Amino acid sequence: MSKSLLLLVLLTTAIFAEFEYRVDNSNFTISQGSIESNVDKTYVYNYNRLRFRGDYTEGKYFVTFIGDGVNYFGHDYVSSNDFDYVKEIKSDTPFSTQTNYNDYYEGSVYAKLYRLYGGYEDNKNRAVVGLQKMSMGVGRIWTPTNLFNPKNIYALEPDETFGVVALSYTRHLSDTSHLSAVASQNADYSFKYGARYKAFLDFADFAIDVVSSDDTKMLGLELEGNLSDTGVEVRSEGAYIKNTLKTSAGLDEKEFFQGIVGADYGFVNGLSVIGEALYSSKKFTRAEVLLNKDSEILSSLVSSNFYTAISATYTFNIFLDGGVVYIESFNDKNSRFISPTLTYTMNDYSSFVVGAMIQDGSSASEFGDYENTYYFKYALSF
Repeated sequence: MSKSLLLLVLLTTAIFAEFEYRVDNSNFTISQGSIESNVDKTYVYNYNRLRFRGDYTEGKYFVTFIGDGVNYFGHDYVSSNDFDYVKEIKSDTPFSTQTNYNDYYEGSVYAKLYRLYGGYEDNKNRAVVGLQKMSMGVGRIWTPTNLFNPKNIYALEPDETFGVVALSYTRHLSDTSHLSAVASQNADYSFKYGARYKAFLDFADFAIDVVSSDDTKMLGLELEGNLSDTGVEVRSEGAYIKNTLKTSAGLDEKEFFQGIVGADYGFVNGLSVIGEALYSSKKFTRAEVLLNKDSEILSSLVSSNFYTAISATYTFNIFLDGGVVYIESFNDKNSRFISPTLTYTMNDYSSFVVGAMIQDGSSASEFGDYENTYYFKYALSF
């Protein structure tokens, strides 16, 4: 009798619960020059990511799981120093989120836990625990205040970021304001804490961000609003950062400011334009960046004091979209990063993308020392 009652309770719970899943496969064929400055070599290889996402909800409770199977195919690339560097890039979490790379004749494969979190949400509260993404900042190209999950605009997939193992909580104080707090644990088992207060002023949304850990202190400010009735959305974000970095002579404490200003506008003909500029009071050499590749502020270690960026997308028709990102680095020797894309959407499940990442500049400039990348992507979802 007791077993029957337990089964009835479980079945009743299942009826009112919802489970949704999605499977995505992203396949890239890539032609990429070596990242080593003294190596004149172009690698052609295939990168494939099979992703499963499951979302379980029951009332006000939810659980999300996202896992990847990743495969690199191309003997020259997987046996190169470039690929050895890729293998060293791992999540800053107290446990490994991916398996070891398993090499085979022409390639290498591994599995990765991308997200795994659960929580509770109602009209006033949202609490989440697990491997998750934290959001700070209003920038479209750069987000100086985001020291948890900053995107890399120079990457093949800028929004693909490592998760953080964290407990986060958001309290909605009113319809226009909320307070968020987060505690995350790093790979060395130390903790990083963050807090954000966001509210609406008479003319814009504003937010105050704070991040604190053993090595880092950050105080940030965000502003975002519409420019009168023009339809232009303007935004600004600034961060004062204090961090202990590695140098050839040992450890050194750095203090600097980074800030962005930007604007967006969407035209009625299908053209959308984003403009953004980044200022940094300090710049860092390539040697300093490599020495601190595991730093919490790696995304803030820029090589120039000033950058400008323009991003534009245009919808030609229901099937075809084009886009380009142009970034200019103003330094002793100017250089630029240009990333055009052309996307053909076959249906709700399949799309094709042709793209490039062009890096141009004189020798020894920020982008001039890197080779161009060209790729073809096929994405399938169901």
